[in-house]
Amino acid sequence: MGTYNIPRNVKGEGRILFIFSTKALIYTGIGALAGGIFYIIFSLLSLNFIGIIFVLLFGLIGFLIGTLKMPNSQRFSVTRETGGENIDDVIKRVIKFKTRKDKIYVYTKERENNE
Repeated sequence: MGTYNIPRNVKGEGRILFIFSTKALIYTGIGALAGGIFYIIFSLLSLNFIGIIFVLLFGLIGFLIGTLKMPNSQRFSVTRETGGENIDDVIKRVIKFKTRKDKIYVYTKERENNE
C-alpha cells in the first residue's frame, strides 16, 4: 500500500480563537490601548461604563482595520484605485504620502524609438 497526501484547508490554522489573525490581534490590542486612555479619563469622572464602551469601540475599530480589505467598487475613486488591498496598507500609504508633503516622485526611463 502506498501513502498519499490528502489536501486540507490550512487557512484558519494561523488564527487565534477562530476570528483573530496575528495582525488583527495586534491591531485590536493597539485600538484597545487607545481606548484605555479614554477609560482612564472617564474613570476619573466616575463614568467607568462609558470608558469601557470606548475601549470596546476602539478595539473593534482596530480589529476591522487589521482584518478587512478595501471594497472593489467603481463608484468612488478611492475604492477604484485601492480595491482589494488591506485597509492597514492603504492607511500606511496615506500617512507616508502626507509626511512627504503631498509630493509624488515619478521616475521614468526614456526609450529610444528604433523606427
